[in-house]
Amino acid sequence: MTQGAGQEPVVRTATLRDFRVPPYAQVPMPAPLPHPGNVAPGGEPPEGYTPTERDLPVINRGDTVQVEAVPEPRPAAGTGRGPLYVVGDVHGYLDELLAALREQGLVDADGRWAAGNARLWFLGDFTDRGPDGIGVIDLVMRLSAEAAAAGGYCKALMGNHELLLLGAKRFGDTPVNSGAGTATFQAAWLLNGGQKTDMERLQDVHLQWMARLDAVVEEDGHLLMHSDTTAYLDYGSTIEDVNDTVHAILTRNDADECWDLFRKLTKRFAFRDEGGAQAVRDLMATYGGQRVVHGHSPIPYLLGEVGSEEGEDVARPVVDGPHVYAEGLAIAMDGGVTMAGKLLVVQLPLHD
Repeated sequence: MTQGAGQEPVVRTATLRDFRVPPYAQVPMPAPLPHPGNVAPGGEPPEGYTPTERDLPVINRGDTVQVEAVPEPRPAAGTGRGPLYVVGDVHGYLDELLAALREQGLVDADGRWAAGNARLWFLGDFTDRGPDGIGVIDLVMRLSAEAAAAGGYCKALMGNHELLLLGAKRFGDTPVNSGAGTATFQAAWLLNGGQKTDMERLQDVHLQWMARLDAVVEEDGHLLMHSDTTAYLDYGSTIEDVNDTVHAILTRNDADECWDLFRKLTKRFAFRDEGGAQAVRDLMATYGGQRVVHGHSPIPYLLGEVGSEEGEDVARPVVDGPHVYAEGLAIAMDGGVTMAGKLLVVQLPLHD
């Protein structure tokens, strides 16, 4: 049930029943489509679509694999580039994040940076659904300073939930043109797990930090982004162009323009089905890299089946590591921590 603006937030774990296939997703999409994996292909969503709906249709795939990452020994702190790590969606699960970082030797028992010149990238979605989104942001900001002092770095990408929280704070209940009726950032934030305690603790330093995050980067042949969508192509023909355009949109502070950015970066599954590998190749042809690494779409939904329309749930796949698919060109990193999955922290490249 959607929370109203005056209700206390409810921290809950999503189930497969929350993500049944919406009616519009069951209708075959007209062909040809440039990237048929996108939930909302082209410039406009299907009739009735809004990114505030829980729209995670899933199919079984037999040509994909999960990889249990085995970290290589890290070089000692000093000159040169250290090993590269990535973190999937956190969604406010601070304790799980600290445990995963400790397991990889990236932080010590006190949660302090312990990885010397290692490089760490977060793929976005720090808040919402889980209990301590602001605590997660505070940790990432602190680790960024500690890593830099040790000769490494800790950096983060923009996720759609960062855009959602920024919009809820900036625009509240201001109506926006959603493409499918009236919507507001506040309603969308609540529907998608917004936590009252996060909003109460949100400070200017958090807002400034989120607004300055990049959307896309390339590291060691890996094209890192939050969402498994080709919508990034709408914002520039180079990585620098995309990031500059996103920052400019947030600086202009126009509610409709920010909503359109949020809507496009909420699209998903562009790499999953027929044409998915080509969608990945199109992104890499424009921005570089040999593999795309993303979060956003939980691995359990890329691997499993949604419950029936009668509400029957099915067994949830066990997540042991990243999900490699699209002819080996895409790596999914959202382990589904919000649905009792696994918060993934892995070293790249994968040894699969």
